[in-house]
Amino acid sequence: MKLIVNTNILFSFFNERSKARELSLLPDLELHSPAFSIGEIAEHRSEILTRFSLSDAQFLLIERLLKVVVKFIKEEEYCEYLSEARKVSPDPNDSDFFALALKFDCPLWSEDKRLKKQSRVKVLSTKELMELQFL
Repeated sequence: MKLIVNTNILFSFFNERSKARELSLLPDLELHSPAFSIGEIAEHRSEILTRFSLSDAQFLLIERLLKVVVKFIKEEEYCEYLSEARKVSPDPNDSDFFALALKFDCPLWSEDKRLKKQSRVKVLSTKELMELQFL
């Protein structure tokens, strides 16, 4: 199953006990996210280190794994969908995620309930994904 992953789900990947990490590692999921997401993770590095009690070495190892599990897509590969995505997305900050979902015609993985307030892109929570994957 192909999914677009929003940044908050990516953050939870750093929590060794998170269901999001468990799901992310399933071989039948194909995960994509805008390339800028990896930059957001770097910007919030100190917060992630503190929140999940990680060392720098652990952070780097998990970040490297994340880059293997998730394909990070440059904006030029989905820019033609941004105009429509801006109309569809309930939150302008999530337009890039919606653009990728439109490009690949696949769901968006997010815990943000506001993003479900539209009918163009299916938005799945971690719980819903777990039910779909029978976990």
